[in-house]
Amino acid sequence: MNTFLKGTFILAGAAFIGELVEFLVNMVLARELGKEGMGMYMSVLPVIFLIATVANLELPISISKFIAQHDRKEHPHMIRHAISFATFISVVFFFLTLVIVSVFPFFEHYHPQLKWAVLLFIPIVAFSAVLRGYFTGKNNMTTIAISNFIRKAVQLTILFLVFQTFHFEDVKTSLFVAICTLIGTEGIILLYFFLTYITQINVISKGYRSSLTSSQVRKELLSVSLPTTGLRLFNAVCNAFQPFLIKQALVISGMTMGIATQHFGMLTGVAMTIGFFPAFFAHSLLVALIPAVSHAHSKQNISKLQDLLKQSMHLTFLYGVPSILAMYVFAGPLTNLFFHSTEAAYYLRSLWPYFIFHFFAIPLQAYLIGLGLIKDALLHTIWSHIVSFSLMFFLGSQSSIGMSGIIIGMNTGAVLLTILHYVTICRVTHVSIFSLKHKPQST
Repeated sequence: MNTFLKGTFILAGAAFIGELVEFLVNMVLARELGKEGMGMYMSVLPVIFLIATVANLELPISISKFIAQHDRKEHPHMIRHAISFATFISVVFFFLTLVIVSVFPFFEHYHPQLKWAVLLFIPIVAFSAVLRGYFTGKNNMTTIAISNFIRKAVQLTILFLVFQTFHFEDVKTSLFVAICTLIGTEGIILLYFFLTYITQINVISKGYRSSLTSSQVRKELLSVSLPTTGLRLFNAVCNAFQPFLIKQALVISGMTMGIATQHFGMLTGVAMTIGFFPAFFAHSLLVALIPAVSHAHSKQNISKLQDLLKQSMHLTFLYGVPSILAMYVFAGPLTNLFFHSTEAAYYLRSLWPYFIFHFFAIPLQAYLIGLGLIKDALLHTIWSHIVSFSLMFFLGSQSSIGMSGIIIGMNTGAVLLTILHYVTICRVTHVSIFSLKHKPQST
């Protein structure tokens, strides 16, 4: 078994267990917070992830590409400069975020101490990103897999113990505890990464004088980090904006804000939690593909690039189709694990195109990043969101359509994004769009 497939299956195995734990986490949250509280939780998460996206500056991707493309003797030199850079980014973004959250009332309906917990998240995410990128580039997928499992297991354990031990009077306090738990688990992962890195540093060759200056390392990292951060930042901004768009469209259609929040909670906290459960495999492919495609692209190994595309598409088909069929058939029992709601089951069944096309889009985006086609990935994402959000607002605000219009818009955006990614990759790697076989280049 080649390194790419081995790394993918290691990540997928651990991620599968992690997703089972995540499923339990969301069940605990759903029962403790209720429908409206779950809607509030899912509404604030995109804002927190937006802050985390900027804080890590996509260093895991840029560092993993650097590691995959350079001699191992350069690695310690790069890590030192990456840590210095992450420190600078953390300080700047900490104070910038402090000013922004003080001026704009992002958390006005939440616990007053929430903003300080989110600010603490910034340095944790930045330093964790450096070490995550190092282990990914070294193809040390076992460390990445263990860290993903630890995050979910610790989060579930703390939530269960806290909610079983204490009874909170209001939803705001319960939400604060849930979000602090999420942030605290990332701190534990940073400690795990640091200890693992320290145990491995002794086997790295010493006494080597790097030919790369700090400015060269920083320039090379930023050449990948900045455009990739732009892509992730756009996605994060859209995800942060989406709850408000959906709820506003539903209010225009005739719902009260409370009912709209409940429906949004069932859509994202239940249907999308279940629907994206199999995406652990897609994310495993994403992590393994970036260094593999980067290395093959740096060597101009077209046949290897074609093989990686075929393998990732075949694997996605093999797990994606059965997963979607199972969710469609058992939508009722699955959603009843969260709430006894016929609407949640309907949302899960109706979103099957959204899920299956995202399963394909995730590794395809990683493939584009590995090829250096980050600009293409960003343009595809922009167009798909413009189409998706336009349909969601226009159709969702119609009283006769409501949530069905929201779902149509989401499905359309996912289909468009996947097609744009796939066609671009097939063109660059010279394979047929329909058969994935080598297509002779025209002379």
